[in-house]
Amino acid sequence: MSIAAQAIRRALGLFPPVARLRAGLAVALLAVFASFSTASAAKLDARDFKMAGDATRMRVVMHFDVEPELRWFLLRGPHRLVIELPETRFVFEPKALKARGLIRNVSYGAIGGGKSRVVLATKGPFEVEQAEVIKEEDGSGFRLAVDIAAAGESVFEAALADQATTTGATSAAPKGDRVGASVDRPAKPFTIVIDPGHGGIDGGARGVSGTVEKDITLAFAIELKNKLQSEGRYSISLTRSTDEFLRLDDRVRIARQQEADLFISVHADTINLKGIRGATVYTVSDTASDADAQALADRENLSDQLAGIEIQDENHEVADILVDLIRRETHAFSIRFARTLVGELSNSVGLINNPHRFAGFKVLKAPDVPSVLVELGYLSNEKDEAQLRSVEWRGKAVASIASAISEFAASKAAGG
Repeated sequence: MSIAAQAIRRALGLFPPVARLRAGLAVALLAVFASFSTASAAKLDARDFKMAGDATRMRVVMHFDVEPELRWFLLRGPHRLVIELPETRFVFEPKALKARGLIRNVSYGAIGGGKSRVVLATKGPFEVEQAEVIKEEDGSGFRLAVDIAAAGESVFEAALADQATTTGATSAAPKGDRVGASVDRPAKPFTIVIDPGHGGIDGGARGVSGTVEKDITLAFAIELKNKLQSEGRYSISLTRSTDEFLRLDDRVRIARQQEADLFISVHADTINLKGIRGATVYTVSDTASDADAQALADRENLSDQLAGIEIQDENHEVADILVDLIRRETHAFSIRFARTLVGELSNSVGLINNPHRFAGFKVLKAPDVPSVLVELGYLSNEKDEAQLRSVEWRGKAVASIASAISEFAASKAAGG
């Protein structure tokens, strides 16, 4: 006999027979209510944790048996999203928690006071595009879905400031405010992110005399950065400053988190026709300008696979009209800079026929950063390879790119 049952029996023994019956009914009802209360206070069950996306945008989903009360808030140092729940029993597969994309760590557990948390630590600043609890159509429970995207530090700080003036926890922003939200930002210099192509295990192309693309692109990017810094008008970052491998989406993430006004990816490819030489400037497009541009994009987009990374074709397209408008404006700026750059390079270095081309380069797909990919020349051509190794030639190319940037930055500052 349980201790509770013994206590009930002893309590009933204090009453006369009739009163004992009434008391028994009362105790029985109390026991039912106590049982109901205990069931009501039982922990939630959270299961089927999943993450999908890349270093620029992620969706996190978990399932519950009953509808949870959702609160979330942001923390810095490092950047984190904290999802606060009533006391919860977590049934997560460890492999589902493995870092991927924008999320570098997942932790969870009870924090006392009848509360539990799931904490998502990220690769730098981000914005919460949506956080909601959705009832499953088949009635099997509820789904908590959170969408986050890489963003600049000022966007993250603005969200923290808004959070501090409310209750300390935040609700999802209205749909129209998810991307391109107006944020009071301090004036900042024109920001450029230079992306030396390839690196680490991914060496890229190899020249006829043994020149490796990843070395040429890094050396050129450092020269370009030094030239721009000497002018004292810009904020310049490199996606990599050493011989390291970077995923394509991490390159895009860096550009977005730096709130770049311009992204320049530097490459030096090879081609089967050794007589072809000259620089080319590419912008992104769903439809390639020609077969060579398509082939180049296909090769560059395989960078992650060549490094042994599993590629999952995630659909990150967002239907919001605002996002589409931002992409169109960004694309227009990319084309404008590409044409300016072609004009400047034509005065100093050799260009291929039809030097402004386009294709579906993944590294150029930041929706809010004007981006170009510059092929400095073909390592498969002896003369181009010699030029790429020439300090004098690189100096001319660097000066031309710097001049194009100056014109583009001035135009944007004037509202053009």
